[in-house]
Amino acid sequence: MAMVRPRFSVQNFPNVTHTPDRNTSLYASTVTTECDFVFLLLFENAGNLEAAIEQLLNAEKQARLAGDVAATRNAVTEILRMCFEARAWKTLNDQIVLLSKRRGQLKQAVTAMVQQAMQYIDETPDLETRIELIKILNSVSAGKIYVEIERARLIKKLAKIKEEQGLIAEAADLMQEIAVETFGAMAKTEKIAFILEQVRLCLDRQDYVRAQILSRKISTRVFDADVSKEKKKPKEGDNVVEEAPVDIPSLPELKRIYYELMIRYYSHKNDYLEICRCYKAIYEIPSVKENPAEWIPILRKICWYLVLSPHDPMQSSLLNSTLEDKNLSEIPNFKLLLKQLVTMEVIQWTTLWDSYKDEFENESNLGKNLGEKAAEDLRERVIEHNIIVISKYYGKITLKRLAELLCLSVQKAEKHLSDMVVSKALVAKIDRPMGIVCFQRAKDSNDVLNSWAANLERLLDLVEKSCHQIHKETMVHKAALKV
Repeated sequence: MAMVRPRFSVQNFPNVTHTPDRNTSLYASTVTTECDFVFLLLFENAGNLEAAIEQLLNAEKQARLAGDVAATRNAVTEILRMCFEARAWKTLNDQIVLLSKRRGQLKQAVTAMVQQAMQYIDETPDLETRIELIKILNSVSAGKIYVEIERARLIKKLAKIKEEQGLIAEAADLMQEIAVETFGAMAKTEKIAFILEQVRLCLDRQDYVRAQILSRKISTRVFDADVSKEKKKPKEGDNVVEEAPVDIPSLPELKRIYYELMIRYYSHKNDYLEICRCYKAIYEIPSVKENPAEWIPILRKICWYLVLSPHDPMQSSLLNSTLEDKNLSEIPNFKLLLKQLVTMEVIQWTTLWDSYKDEFENESNLGKNLGEKAAEDLRERVIEHNIIVISKYYGKITLKRLAELLCLSVQKAEKHLSDMVVSKALVAKIDRPMGIVCFQRAKDSNDVLNSWAANLERLLDLVEKSCHQIHKETMVHKAALKV
């Protein structure tokens, strides 16, 4: 038979003869004593959850009105603990809402309540109860800056559940509600991991525009930071940065995840040069460079995407830096392929394709083959290379001869040449009636005037030197006559 609990009154405390004023220190100490007494009384009502919660609510009220942070926090967490141990999930949700809405509720109590309730999420009996608890905690923490990190973690849990249910769009919308880049107390690695999760969900729902916008929130320089340096001790008044959870990857792992996501984005746009730069960044990760089983496939992809990239200064710079890499000697076929692009010689397409067809077809990106589009682009790059080589050796050439060197018809050769001129990769003029291509650069009026000025300057220098020599010879001749 359950014992009848004593009521809360002054008579329960023999040391207190009257109710003290709330503004005095005696009131606070009295409340703390009463709260301790309530915790002792809980043993009497171990089987009666409602009665125990009522006692704790009274204790929480008096501690809250007294401004006793420790007692309020203890009362709140004890209520949640009792509900959890009794597996009363509906009561737990109701008490969370009730406690958060109480007048003048202390921030420390709300923070402790949310943090403790988050520990119970994985202990819920079914998915419906878990979602309900997450939603309750999300509504409680909404708009409260002191629990913004907890809210971000709750949203991430809810988005993961939605994703497992196949609701990718809903999961992406949930994640986009949180702007973690403004959270000063969140660890840097946790911020990056959260933003990368936002990017991944946008890519999964094929929202490439929003994925690019979100990816720009991460500066690539943060991955090159020296993590070995000791952290500076926060000064007085600075925000204290929380430690990242255990499941958050390290900075090098986040770097790899970031560039793999960017490869997915650039693959959609067929931007071969940016894909190459992403693989180059992954290749530079120390853990990748130490393992040949990892860096050899990545280096092969770097070579292929360098070949597929259109000719421009960035591509030339990457091409030369890759050729200087000592590891390239481990894959001699690809070293030879890159050397052919650097050498100013015409490449025969049929010979090249026969040599590298099997390598090209076996190469994969994101689990897929490079495809027919990449094979067509490879031939385009070989033709562009050949046209650039021809422009170095010829000032003028007939279209027929150009087509023979490119192994194309006259119409296709003219089309490729026109495309390169339009893209400003080459300077050329085509005389179609005569069938002649001129690769000489046309000078504008400023260049002509500058060349004239330079010629006049050289002419005046010659005249001045000639006058000086004439004057010198005259003086020598006069001196000889005097003798």
